[in-house]
Amino acid sequence: MSRSPRHDKILQLVRENGFMPIEELARLLDVTPQTIRRDINQLCEANLLRRYHGGAALGNSVENEDYLARKGKFQSEKAHIAQLVAANIPDHASIFMSIGTTIEAVAQALALKHKGLRVITNNIHVASIMSANPDFTVMITSGVVRASDGGVTGVATLDFINQFKVDYAIIGASGIETDGSLLDFDYREVRVAQAMMANARHRFLAADHSKFGRNALVRMGHLSDFHMVFTDTAPSPAMTKMMQEHGVALQLASR
Repeated sequence: MSRSPRHDKILQLVRENGFMPIEELARLLDVTPQTIRRDINQLCEANLLRRYHGGAALGNSVENEDYLARKGKFQSEKAHIAQLVAANIPDHASIFMSIGTTIEAVAQALALKHKGLRVITNNIHVASIMSANPDFTVMITSGVVRASDGGVTGVATLDFINQFKVDYAIIGASGIETDGSLLDFDYREVRVAQAMMANARHRFLAADHSKFGRNALVRMGHLSDFHMVFTDTAPSPAMTKMMQEHGVALQLASR
């Protein structure tokens, strides 16, 4: 789903009020209730809102969507983001790669043409994709494998990551608030991502448009922590300005 300005306004109103009735949204946005219902259905499909009788509230901030559902969404957008990320990674670089379906798309893009990459990941899907290239060195972290999505987390994961200093960290996020805060659902996953960021010379964030304005429980960091942000649709003017002020390069993938 490509978000429209009206979708962004609906999300803003719901965030400000906690719950918004359909009739009130229709009045404020000067459209029919039927149009608002369609908008809400699309935003619910993207897990940005939850529909209730007569209105909508923010999406679930405690539990993420099922892995297969996430993997099936925005595949074209993720592929274009992945190609742009890959274009900014040189051959023979060392890389941390985190958990997430967008990061798995980046792995597929990197595995096609790059040479001599050294990859450290806590994502067993990324490890499988990257190890198919015989010219890569792939290391998977210690830790406990999460059955739901193949993510590896835990104290042993942090200890493993902290042994290295790499050229690039390629990180995903479950949600990005309007103030630039990066959010996720699992504090163990967040700690691993933070360790990757702390031990990388260059930090890249890869996130499709649905992550902007999405709610989640655990704070991971801030957009200003990254050197480059890769997405498929321009964020709000305020967020774009904030990234410019902090020297964060915004990279928009063509569709």
